[in-house]
Amino acid sequence: MKKFPLISFVFFLGLIVVFFACNQNTKPNNSDETILKGSTSVLVDETLLPIVASQVEVFESLYEAKIKINAKSEAETVLALAKDTSKIAILSRKLNAEEEKVFSSKKITPRTTVFATDAIAFISNKRNKDTLIALQEVVNFLKGVPNSNIKGLVFDNPNSSTVRYMNEFAGAKELPSKGVFSFKTNEEVIQFVAENEGMIGVVGVNWLMEPSLKMRPIVDKITILSVKGIGKTDYFAPTQNNLAEKKYPLSRDLYIINCQGYTGLGMGFASFMAGEVGQRITLKSGLLPVKMPGRNIKIRKQIEKEDK
Repeated sequence: MKKFPLISFVFFLGLIVVFFACNQNTKPNNSDETILKGSTSVLVDETLLPIVASQVEVFESLYEAKIKINAKSEAETVLALAKDTSKIAILSRKLNAEEEKVFSSKKITPRTTVFATDAIAFISNKRNKDTLIALQEVVNFLKGVPNSNIKGLVFDNPNSSTVRYMNEFAGAKELPSKGVFSFKTNEEVIQFVAENEGMIGVVGVNWLMEPSLKMRPIVDKITILSVKGIGKTDYFAPTQNNLAEKKYPLSRDLYIINCQGYTGLGMGFASFMAGEVGQRITLKSGLLPVKMPGRNIKIRKQIEKEDK
């Protein structure tokens, strides 16, 4: 039998050592992490916190995984993602070209998965009689055009996705200096509107469709306004059906962006959110899933009679 030369064995062993050394940066700190096991953190746009919290709760109950949610404004979330505070983020937009360059320089290609359609909602105090709002009036207000119908707009955070979305929609560079109030979170916006008549809050609709136990009494004190799109005649509420039929004018897709660069929980959680169970959670939350979950129909051969 021909013997394997010692020098060849040493060379082969050296190749293995070099391979693992070169790939050390692509492995997670926790060597036990897989797509369904281990621990990680996720950066979340604060306007999307309720739907993400629901997804994480179910994911953790099904698998040996622990996901820490770190909620921030959109601008802070993207900055933290670039600085490797966490390598997974959930946003209401994709990364732009400049942001993708940051990861290209690290030889990482972000994996972007769309999992739901959300909406920007306008809310008012329940004591206000008017339940309708024309989007053109909001645009005029954001551009500084005198508007007697809107006394004030209430936003969550100057760096939030809500502010960015509305400024882009209106073609405004920044919020007007007068008539605009800003807080830190959507919870604070909802509470302020619930306590003050005449103000119109601007929030992510998922904060309203499935509020926490603490927020339910506060949400009961506000009204979700129906919106008339620019150049339109009808008003529509931000319901699942109106989002599906593209009747509501302020919708936005939601994305999970995985920049881990290895096969870890980022991949598993993204697949879960876009899969059957995750889409059912989205449907129950009041948002629009990207694909409607299937329905299981049980057919019985005979009807069982109830005991009398």
